[in-house]
This record gives sequence, structure tokens and C-alpha cells, in this order.
Amino acid sequence: MKITVFGATGMVGSRIVAEALRRRHDVTAVTHTGTTMDGTNAAEANFTDTRTVSALANAADVTVIAIPPDRESDEPVAVNLDAHRRLLDAAPSTRLIVVGGAGSLLVDGTPLRDTPGFPEEFKREAGWGIELLNIYREAPAGIDWLLVSPSPMIAPGQATGKYLVGTDSPVGDAVSAENFAIGILDEIDKHAHRRMRITLADAS
Repeated sequence: MKITVFGATGMVGSRIVAEALRRRHDVTAVTHTGTTMDGTNAAEANFTDTRTVSALANAADVTVIAIPPDRESDEPVAVNLDAHRRLLDAAPSTRLIVVGGAGSLLVDGTPLRDTPGFPEEFKREAGWGIELLNIYREAPAGIDWLLVSPSPMIAPGQATGKYLVGTDSPVGDAVSAENFAIGILDEIDKHAHRRMRITLADAS
């Protein structure tokens, strides 16, 4: 299967690339610098360049977008969100799997971002995740998309292959970036969910 990964060198994206290669998929790794990654077809693109992004996406069976807002940048999250809107307006023929945020997950009907004790430093990214989910929920009917939110905590860890799947509410407190990637590749291989949001968490 041909898989294009945007954000291929990030914490999540790099692990998705590695897992896809382990399963012998044909991977195009897209970065804004065209970084060469062993075993992949390297491509250079800025996610705001809709024409190039669409062309790379439509050349694949599945396109994974793992590009959260840069926590070190003052760039408005609207720049990222508008790029997603333009991609959807271009009506891509590929299947889209989008890595979202945990802040949009619901706890007793309330977004995690708005629950007591949610860290202030993560609210910007959480707001992005909420709006991103809304954008995809309004996508035209012909677009095959899936948004995947991690658990409230995601970090490098172990690839146990044991994880839980939920929909709009957390199913655990944490997920390793490795298990998150395994879950996304399982979804790519099985196509179990369509036009919805799911969330993944480590299982004991």
C-alpha cells in the first residue's frame, strides 16, 4: 500500500513511518525540508502549499497528517487549520488519517481542555484540536477521513502492541507514541473506522 506521511520526522510521524516500513508499505515521507529517511521516498512540502500537498496525497492510497501547531512558534493556529480546510476543499481522493489532539476528548460531556486543572500551556494546542475536529466533521460526504486523538499523555515509550480504542472520551490516561503508531497502522490495514474520531490508549 502507498502511504504518504506529512510531519514524517516528528515524534508521532517518525514512528508512523517506522511502523509502516516494518509492515512493508511504500512510504513517502514529507517534511518541509525534504529530509531523507531510510527506506522512504523523501518529499519536500510546506503544509500550507495546498497544490503540492494535494498532489502528494492523491498519489497515495492513504495519507497521514501529523502536523500539530508548533509550540515554539507564535504562528497563529489558524494557519494550520486553514491549510486543512483548503485540502478538504480540493476534494482529495486519498484516505485521510489526521492526528488530532487530546484536548477535544470529552469528559462527562465537557472538552478535556475545559476541565479543572488542564495545563494552561497546552490550551492553545487543545483549542486547535477542537477546531480541527469540527473542520473534519463538516467535510464533504465523499471524503474518507479519520481523526485520531491520543490519550491525555503521549510520549516515547514501549511498542507493546496492546492498546484500547475509544471514540469521543478518553479510554486511558496515556499512550506511548509507539503504540499510537501501531494503532494507526492497524487502522490503515483494517479500515475499521470512517468519517469519525477515535482515540487510543495503552492497555495493560
